[in-house]
Amino acid sequence: MAEAKRAPKATSQEKTEVKKSVELKVADKKIEKKSTTIQAKGILNPLRAHGVGRRKKAVARVWLKRGKGDIVVNGKKLDMYFDTKVTAATAVMAFKAVSISIMYDAQVNVRGGGLWGQADAVKLGIARALVDVDSALKPELRKHGLLTVDARNKERKKYGQRGARRKFQFVKR
Repeated sequence: MAEAKRAPKATSQEKTEVKKSVELKVADKKIEKKSTTIQAKGILNPLRAHGVGRRKKAVARVWLKRGKGDIVVNGKKLDMYFDTKVTAATAVMAFKAVSISIMYDAQVNVRGGGLWGQADAVKLGIARALVDVDSALKPELRKHGLLTVDARNKERKKYGQRGARRKFQFVKR
């Protein structure tokens, strides 16, 4: 059988020469930068701000505008939508922390999850919208923990088990 002849191995000098030539080719190319205008992310209307809050499966979209302090959630007053005082108080916690609730009206659309998840989503959405209105409020809201996302979610059910952690009933005999 005929053996295939191998090419002789390159020495270290030849390797560096190859690397240098590649670098020179890259340096010769002119890189043209396209000039693009990017609008700054912010408020289009300075009298209106937007924030999104999420908790578990609930998503709340919040719009703030100058007003008397009315909060409308899915077309209902806050106290009518959140039936317990605790959930309603949780939802407006961001306003209470910075003491400017009487200056802004909040229009909230919230979907998914239960009432507690929705209340926490509204709380985060209002806090983010307030930061959108005035970034000087961010340290105060951060101090109260209102800009921190609660990332806890429901644990998935595992196969071979009754639930996420619950096992099937064990039969001894």
